[in-house]
Formats: sequence, C-alpha cells, structure tokens
Amino acid sequence: MPNSPDVIEVHLKTAEQLYNSLDPSPFHERDLDEKAERFIVGLAREAGDKVSVQLVVTLPDAKLQGEAERRIPEAIHNHFGYRALQAQQDLHELLRIGRRSLAIGMVILVLCFGAIRYLSLKVDQTAIIRLIEESLLILGWVANWRPLEIFLYDWWPIRRQIVLFRRLAEMPVDVRSAPSVVSSES
Repeated sequence: MPNSPDVIEVHLKTAEQLYNSLDPSPFHERDLDEKAERFIVGLAREAGDKVSVQLVVTLPDAKLQGEAERRIPEAIHNHFGYRALQAQQDLHELLRIGRRSLAIGMVILVLCFGAIRYLSLKVDQTAIIRLIEESLLILGWVANWRPLEIFLYDWWPIRRQIVLFRRLAEMPVDVRSAPSVVSSES
C-alpha cells in the first residue's frame, strides 16, 4: 500500500525552462530539459518504489495563462511515457543479444566438450594434451560469460528504470502559482 505522496517541487520562471530548447516539437510532445529530467528522476528514485510521487510546478502568476503552461502535465506524462517505452525497447534489445550470445556460447561449449572428449579417447594423455583440454574447458565457459551476465544481472537496472518511468508517466502533476515574495525596504 503506497504511503502519502512525496511531493517533488520544480520552481520555474517560464514554462520553457522545463523543455529541451533544441527540440522543435510542440510543447506537449517536447523532451524535458536534461537537468529537469535528472532532478525529477533523482527525487523520485530517492522517494522509493512504495511511495507515490506528485510533481508540483510553480510559475509566476503572469506566466500561468499560456498554452505551454496548461500543457505541462501532458508534456511530462508524454515524456516519461516515451522514456519508459525507450527503456522497454532497450530491455528487449539486451535480451535479444543475450539469447543470441547464449546460442553461440552453447555451441562453443558443446564443441569444446566434444574436442575434450575426442582428445581424452584418441590421444595419449601428455602434459600438453592435458593443457589443451583445460584450455578448451575454460574457453567453453568463458564463451557463456556474457549471456549469463545479461540474464543474471544486466536486465535488472533497466527493468527498474522502466518501472520508475511508468510511475512518473502516471504521477499527478500540478501547475501552481509561485508564492509571491514580499520584499521589505528599510
């Protein structure tokens, strides 16, 4: 059961600060600024998986009325939805590479075991033959190192990233007026 929402606050002077300035797409389709994304993702990651997060974007009153400002929630949801899709594609690619590497590694392992078996049955066991057999055994297992690494370890961080981006794509986003700062003159 999720705890109360953890609030991530982003204070802006204009909505354009939130977006990547080099992206010519309309605001609701644009990429977020790299620093803004890192900030949001970092705080969401710190909040933990069990805590629901909420994003609060504050802007000056004069900047709240534009189309870009009204589309901030949609833009943020689109951005993190797209990032989740990208991470999902990265995971599929990694697993495809892992399957291909495993197939190649298993063929090499079987060939190495076959060669070891042949050498042990057909050739006198000298020190050099024993060295060749041991080398073939090591080669066979090393050929499977990368696929085992992929299937045992490499996919977990990408999976966690997908879950995080999906959470961020669904988080509530509230665009509010920035609290006015009253300056006192002495």
